Amino acid sequence: MATSQKLEEHFLTCTICTEVFDNPCTLVCYHTFCRKCVVNYTKTKPEAISAKSLLCPFCSKMTKVSDPDRPVEEWADDVNPSFVIQGLLDSFGPGSKDTTNCTWCHAEGDITPACEWCSVCDESMCGRCSRMHKRLPSTRHHQVIDLSGEVSIPKKRKVICNEHKDECVKFLCKDCKKAICQTCCIIYHRKCESVVTLESELPALKSMLLNEKENLLKNQILMEKKVNLVKSNVITEKDRYVQMESKIKSCGQKAREKITHKEKKLLDELNEISERHIKQLNADIKSAEISVQMYRQQAELIDQTLQSECDMDVYEMYQGFDAAGDVKDVGHTDLEEKGRIVRITFREDSDMLSRALDDLHLGEINVLHDGELDLAATPVLRDTITVTVAADGRGARPLDATSAVIHNTQVPIILPAVFWK
Repeated sequence: MATSQKLEEHFLTCTICTEVFDNPCTLVCYHTFCRKCVVNYTKTKPEAISAKSLLCPFCSKMTKVSDPDRPVEEWADDVNPSFVIQGLLDSFGPGSKDTTNCTWCHAEGDITPACEWCSVCDESMCGRCSRMHKRLPSTRHHQVIDLSGEVSIPKKRKVICNEHKDECVKFLCKDCKKAICQTCCIIYHRKCESVVTLESELPALKSMLLNEKENLLKNQILMEKKVNLVKSNVITEKDRYVQMESKIKSCGQKAREKITHKEKKLLDELNEISERHIKQLNADIKSAEISVQMYRQQAELIDQTLQSECDMDVYEMYQGFDAAGDVKDVGHTDLEEKGRIVRITFREDSDMLSRALDDLHLGEINVLHDGELDLAATPVLRDTITVTVAADGRGARPLDATSAVIHNTQVPIILPAVFWK
């Protein structure tokens, strides 16, 4: 039972519905799914519908259907499961049960507990039927297993020829690479040079499968190592990305600090100029208020003089104003002081700011793809020159050497000294 459970979990489970195969079909890529599951998956892929093919959910390979004019739900009806999958289902699937009753008695309508099993006839027998089985010349030499306890006997599946329904597939045409029955051998494969029985080829086939299994296990080990390496690289790369993210944020923070610094400088300049301007305006207001007060006092003095009954008071007032000349504004000199601020404005240059932001470079992200050469990290020999000629008696000794940076790459430059004969 444990073996049956493992087979169901690892080999008899549909990867789409994660259940044991229900009416399975094996596609041309040898991947097996439930018919219902692969049809439902195909219906979600317009490219598969237009190609009139079933689409494998695992490898995306197309399987042509025999009658694409039928509804999509019927496309998988003619796709049969592989012999291996069907054999495992028959032997260990949900339909296989412990053999407890006599097969022969059951055919007669009786239910009799079985005590033996014939591995050749693939049938269980009670004691009476077993004795009869041993008397028959054709079955007396069959291998019989004693069913003394609960023994799970897998059903021996007979593969029937698709064309000749009354014959089992027992031969293999190596030329056509096809399993066939005896009638197929006579009718279709008479001219084939290599037609053998499946039983005779089983050792070679098993040997090939064992070799294939070893290769698969080796590939599995290599792939597991690769997976572990990639997982390690994922952790390393995540750490690198976190560091790069921190650097990018640091560059952005520095840029914002510079912008904030310029903003503060501009606001301080505006505050200084605006305070000076407001101070001037307040001084003008104070001077004008004093002038208004003096004008009022002089006007009141003239009014009082005009109301006086003394002619001499009027004449003295007239002489005072005549000697003073035109009445002037006491704050006139201050109001015309040079360097006075008339108006403060702020002109926002959006275009220049936009261009400056467009030209702002916080850094550059370089991506190195697989197969490319990192010139910044790997020195590359581009070309060489010969500093000697055929007539030279001694070899050249390049003495002077320097280097230059070309396209962010350090390039050595050697000035050779040539010694002539």
